[in-house]
Amino acid sequence: MKASDLFVKCLENEGVEYIFGVPGEETIDLTESLRKSKIKFIPTRHEQSAAFMADMHGRLTHRPGVCLATLGPGATNLITGVADAQLDRAPLVAITGQSALEKTHKESHQYIDIVTAFKQFTTWNSKVTRPDFIPEIVHKAFDIAADRPGATHIELPEDVAKEETSKEPIARKVYPHISLHDERELKRAAEMIRESSMPMILAGNGVFREDAAIELRKLVQFTGLPVATTFMGKGAIPADDEHYLGSMGIKDRDHIMCGFEMADLVICIGFDYVEYTPKFWNPDKSKKIIHIHNDHPEIDENYVPDIMLIGSIKQALFSLRQQCEFTREMPDRFTKVRSRMRAEIEDYAEDLSFPMKPQRILSDVREALGRDDILISDVGAHKLWIGRLFPAYEPNTVFISNGLATMGFALPGAIAASLIKPEKKVVAIAGDGGFLMNLQDLETAVRLGCNFVVVIFNDSKYGLIEWHERKAFNETIGIDFTNPDFVMLAQSFGAKGVKLEGAEELRPRLEEALSAGGVWLLDVPVDYSENIKLTEKLKNNFCEL
Repeated sequence: MKASDLFVKCLENEGVEYIFGVPGEETIDLTESLRKSKIKFIPTRHEQSAAFMADMHGRLTHRPGVCLATLGPGATNLITGVADAQLDRAPLVAITGQSALEKTHKESHQYIDIVTAFKQFTTWNSKVTRPDFIPEIVHKAFDIAADRPGATHIELPEDVAKEETSKEPIARKVYPHISLHDERELKRAAEMIRESSMPMILAGNGVFREDAAIELRKLVQFTGLPVATTFMGKGAIPADDEHYLGSMGIKDRDHIMCGFEMADLVICIGFDYVEYTPKFWNPDKSKKIIHIHNDHPEIDENYVPDIMLIGSIKQALFSLRQQCEFTREMPDRFTKVRSRMRAEIEDYAEDLSFPMKPQRILSDVREALGRDDILISDVGAHKLWIGRLFPAYEPNTVFISNGLATMGFALPGAIAASLIKPEKKVVAIAGDGGFLMNLQDLETAVRLGCNFVVVIFNDSKYGLIEWHERKAFNETIGIDFTNPDFVMLAQSFGAKGVKLEGAEELRPRLEEALSAGGVWLLDVPVDYSENIKLTEKLKNNFCEL
């Protein structure tokens, strides 16, 4: 069979349902093979959007999302989305076309060495130089992307795609992943927790990658241990659980840092170093640490575990619960930390000031969504408010670009979420700066018949940069811009748009949009003076509990 046909059969063998991408001259054999397959090829309006959609696919399903681009600029346009998946450990396989092999040793039209370039942004990548190599290369790319969650990359030159081969896909087998932790280490961990005066759990993104939230919740209910999450770990424990302290991720000395300052033992479960540097929560290196993860920790002077339970997180939590023969009462000081965090969003639930306070916007969005519905955050000042305050109740319901912190993530993410989870309501929150970075894929969303709402925090500024500049210098530069009419912009793409004129409009308009279906933009003027107010408030927070 033709090599491109074999390549697609291998993708089918890996269970691929969608490929997001932009076709090119060097990929026409591959896309023709896709046309004859059961895989749905989703053409996007920019390769970066395609990579973000594959990134979101990987986060939602825990199976590699797939994106496709041609050589040269098509491939380089993928890089930001591929790097985003790599740093946030979302399984993704990127496929790029390339010139014929005879051109790769000399200067050639649109040719650059993409394999070497992508080595910086992936766990593994390879060029297909012979069609007989395709089954092994494809199988390896998917295995690595899923087993060591992150990005991999395959380059398929145009001449190799046309060649003939007699090879077949490698049989896909599922092997049970059973990790038997050392019972002595489990007993040591349980004893350390029992003897600790103020232990707490820090739950990170790895809890979701291994579907370990249920075991985490059982451990918390059994032991009574308080839990903080990273921004990427939101929903690991319900926000209305009495043991939930809040989520951390900003550099300021937030309320939740009071909890860490009191703790003498931190049990890190599925915590990735990229989520929040330990120097912020263990600055004096005094805390004992239990590391529960499927991988060894990043080397860091502020993160030196006393015990490491490496392997299946789910199995580790199950086994640890069997060793814990105690239940602790939540200390009053931890309860006060939890109350402070909850009060920040609850106190603004009826605020009628306009432009709207970010706390009020998030309160209305939370009320309009069910516990299992999906919120996707772009990057900007709103991301920090979402990370700190937005209550998440279930796993995989709040998605944030965290490691690379990439503007332009939310709209493509909402498209993928709408396709993969059509039964759920989806809201994307973006700043006016970030939204315009990938707005072209509004056309993709409308063409695909997606159902989601984009809530635009509109302040005609790069609000997060203003926040940082004012904190550092009390002056700003390079942050102001003008915006289009978002209502007319939405309509020009075939979507619906609404510009809010008062705070009381947001929730009914949002509920109307979610009920009606289709793609909606809600233009919400935001009062970001709250950013500096928060900085001053936290500066004066001395953890007097």
